Amino acid sequence: MLKILVIDDDPIVRAVMQRTLQKQGYDITVVSNGEEGIAQAQLLHPALIICDWMMSQLDGLEVCRRIKANPELATTFFILLTAKGAATGEEEDRVRGLDAGADEFISKPIEMNELKARVRAGLRLHQLHQDLQIQKQALEILNRDLQTQKQILETELAEAADYVRSLLPSPLIGCVNTENIFIPSAQLGGDCFDHYWLDDDHLVIYLLDVSGHGVGSALLSVSVLNVLRSQSLPNTNFCQPGEVLKALNNAFQMRKHGDKYFTIWYGVYDRLKRQLIYANAGHPPALLLASNSPTNIQVQQLISLDLPIGFLPDVQFSEAIFDVEPNSNLYIFSDGTYEINQPDGKIWGIDAFINLLTKRSQEDTCELNQILANILAVNTQNHLDDDLSLIKITFG
Repeated sequence: MLKILVIDDDPIVRAVMQRTLQKQGYDITVVSNGEEGIAQAQLLHPALIICDWMMSQLDGLEVCRRIKANPELATTFFILLTAKGAATGEEEDRVRGLDAGADEFISKPIEMNELKARVRAGLRLHQLHQDLQIQKQALEILNRDLQTQKQILETELAEAADYVRSLLPSPLIGCVNTENIFIPSAQLGGDCFDHYWLDDDHLVIYLLDVSGHGVGSALLSVSVLNVLRSQSLPNTNFCQPGEVLKALNNAFQMRKHGDKYFTIWYGVYDRLKRQLIYANAGHPPALLLASNSPTNIQVQQLISLDLPIGFLPDVQFSEAIFDVEPNSNLYIFSDGTYEINQPDGKIWGIDAFINLLTKRSQEDTCELNQILANILAVNTQNHLDDDLSLIKITFG
């Protein structure tokens, strides 16, 4: 039951209002002076207070000020009973009442139907304030919960990103040397790569790029990496790139993997024959740079027109073989390495990337950290639009 507090030093007014409002179903408390009214307000927290303006000792204006100054009573609807204000045309007094915190005025002598209507309106406003306060508190709790969930999610994503990075290979040193760079555009990306010796003479090198970004793409890229690393594709010769891509295509049809597909460049280097055999499923071409002298850099694009993995079943993937000259460098990369937006709206592009590699090779300053610095200098944004993966293989 809604509580109403009446503060008036006239016993007749108190009795009339108590009887009238109790008939309306309200819980009524009446007091005869301002000090007692403040005390009862602090005790009862009424939804609405009706207070006479003109009282001895503590008038209604001061009662209103002190009650509204209490944060716990700030939303209590406060009606001043007055012979002032609208009743006499003295708008200055009404302004004083509003400044003190009064929400409504009722002129004496009191018209009971007006009183009942003003009380109903005041209680509706008080309830609206209460509802808004409850919603605000609920939103604050929800926001705290969301912040907690966000922190948990960010922690889990960071752990997942660390796990993905832990799967990436360490650089090789020996007759073949490698350098690697991996920068996901989001916390988790769809790029993944690996290089390892199948046996003493055959080195596997591949880089794949799953469509999209985020957890789904990262999960698929890790699944493919684990399948290749464990050599768990049945009836597959992992020294034959075409066979490997065909087996991957049969195992990872996009309709079974959330409509996600991936591109992949997969090569095998035979160190005895100094030959590189590769197949390419929709991936950017690898670049093989050979030089007879610093000023004579030969660039070969190891390209293919085959479809990405997962588009269609039973696809045959073509292979190509290249002889590898001593001290040649092979670069394998994702399209995030060169598809970088410029201020004029154009894409930096693969030709510009090839020119960068060629120039750096001529200057003998082609370490990947230097290449990355050049790429990031080209990028005008404070983030990458796509994952950036880059592998450099030096054949001694």
